[in-house]
Amino acid sequence: MGQQIRLATREDAPTISEIIIATLRESNTQHYSPEIIDRVEQNFSPAAILQLLNQRRVFVATVNQHVVATASLDRDVVRSVFVVPTHQGAGLGKMLMDTLESVAIKEGLPRLRVPSSITAESFYASLGFEKVRDEFHGAERTIIMEKPLSRS
Repeated sequence: MGQQIRLATREDAPTISEIIIATLRESNTQHYSPEIIDRVEQNFSPAAILQLLNQRRVFVATVNQHVVATASLDRDVVRSVFVVPTHQGAGLGKMLMDTLESVAIKEGLPRLRVPSSITAESFYASLGFEKVRDEFHGAERTIIMEKPLSRS
């Protein structure tokens, strides 16, 4: 498979929206209620993605030139890491995270933080992130994790 990581473009916004919503509906329903999923989805419409492209560095992973995953970096905070369920476990999430970490190291950031879903906590832990605390937004639990960066 021809896998590639690149910066997202405005043309990617509808696909990024579809990826995030599909992943929320399929992967996150084991840990979150339909009401929470519906509320979170509202933050990821194509129009909302276009706004995020102006505020964060958004990356996509492609397989054979089809966008199948996304992740973004907002200063030292990792945001919106989503991989289409049919491509989960193929290393694309790790490739995106390696890209974000490389960007952060080049910028001299001392650490990366991530507000993790319950669903993704073990993924981030496997990459060296450690839990700092839980945050609750109503019934929605988010795990705040961080990872110190080494400058080698």
